Amino acid sequence: MGKLIINSYDEFAAHLGEDLGCSDWLLIDQKRINLFADATLDHQWIHVDTERAKVESPYKSTIAHGYLTLSVLPYLWDQVIEVNNIKMLVNYGMDKMRFGIPVVTGSRVRLVTKLHNIQNLRGICKTEIAFKIEIEGQRKPALEGIASFLYYFQ
Repeated sequence: MGKLIINSYDEFAAHLGEDLGCSDWLLIDQKRINLFADATLDHQWIHVDTERAKVESPYKSTIAHGYLTLSVLPYLWDQVIEVNNIKMLVNYGMDKMRFGIPVVTGSRVRLVTKLHNIQNLRGICKTEIAFKIEIEGQRKPALEGIASFLYYFQ
């Protein structure tokens, strides 16, 4: 399934309740985890100390920060959908967000999406996207919830 192309509110609304698609797989490697740790000042050993994690972690490896997993959502979302004729896109909020299982370093993740709800708020398109960030080879997702976006169509 290729990238979904949306040109108007009505085109978006036609997909209510439908799967919108999924992204490519993205590798979560130690370099990405270390850069995230530096950016967020969160250097907890389970994320950045590979030698200690081999011995003390129940995963025998470092794991990605939960918020790193969340932070790749916009990048992955951009692979699923292209919304044209907008002036602006705003990340509006998250609902029912739950972390499932940890992303072990070296794993690949992808985004799977469904249009949960859509509203026209005085010309602003508010979408609620049910999402799962899946880990390759795992039954349970790393993260799931409902992401709300505001699209300001021209």
